[in-house]
Amino acid sequence: MDWVVLALLSALLLGCYDLGTKHAVRDNAVLPVLFFANLSSALVWCSLMAADRWGGGLPVILQVSPLTTGQHLQLFAKSFLVGASWVCSYFALKHLPLSLAAPIRATGPMWTLFGALLVLGERPGWLEMLGVALTLASFIGLSIVGAREGVHFRRNQWIGWLVCGTLLGACSGLYDKFLLHRAGFSAATVQAWFSIYLAALFLLLALGWKFRLWPRNVFHWRWSILVVSFGLLFADFLYFHSLRDSDALVSLVSSLRRGSTLVAFAGSVWLFGEKNGLQKLPAVLGIIAGIVLTLLG
Repeated sequence: MDWVVLALLSALLLGCYDLGTKHAVRDNAVLPVLFFANLSSALVWCSLMAADRWGGGLPVILQVSPLTTGQHLQLFAKSFLVGASWVCSYFALKHLPLSLAAPIRATGPMWTLFGALLVLGERPGWLEMLGVALTLASFIGLSIVGAREGVHFRRNQWIGWLVCGTLLGACSGLYDKFLLHRAGFSAATVQAWFSIYLAALFLLLALGWKFRLWPRNVFHWRWSILVVSFGLLFADFLYFHSLRDSDALVSLVSSLRRGSTLVAFAGSVWLFGEKNGLQKLPAVLGIIAGIVLTLLG
């Protein structure tokens, strides 16, 4: 059951990634944070690609395949999609409590399911529909608790930004299915070029911030930016590596990864002193249970 351990470690790292993101963007300029976090990931993959080209001997899971111009454009499209998702999510996370934002971001698989119904023509089972209903009910419960903190889901613009970022992330999940299953890309190839192109996109935005092309906040370097970078990098690596096990169940691996929400939620209450932790906990558990049912269905 090594793949279960890898999936749980991936969930732990994803939770640390959420906590690092909140710390990095709190009272800080968002765009430079995004650039430096993705630059670190891109440098790791560039180093691995150079080592493979000149030295060889890298494990298959780390080998990046050569691509045609059309394939590069496909991966650039993924980077653009994820970049838009992260800009929305990071700005929202800067202004919202993580104990509210993390459960909302965890609803991504539900929106991916909706997309699969509309775009791919998939048909959900009763477990999936039960999971969707439980997730939506818990989402409403979370909004009620959020209103007690002055975060009204229908009127708060940052909730809108977070939902937009989550929806874009769900679209990216659908696109991943296309890239990995229909287009035939390896996971390492997608992760490597996606990181490189994403760093290039955020470089343009960081330059716009640098030259004051729009109103901006001051940037402060924080070591949590590296937690953002390497937390996500290693979480994804462990996730893909767990799926390589012939005994691994994809639905269970994806469900175990939802445990990251509990890590982020507990950390937000403990490290950042966010309010109403006990009142939010039932809704958070409901969202996780709903997503697990959706994935297992």
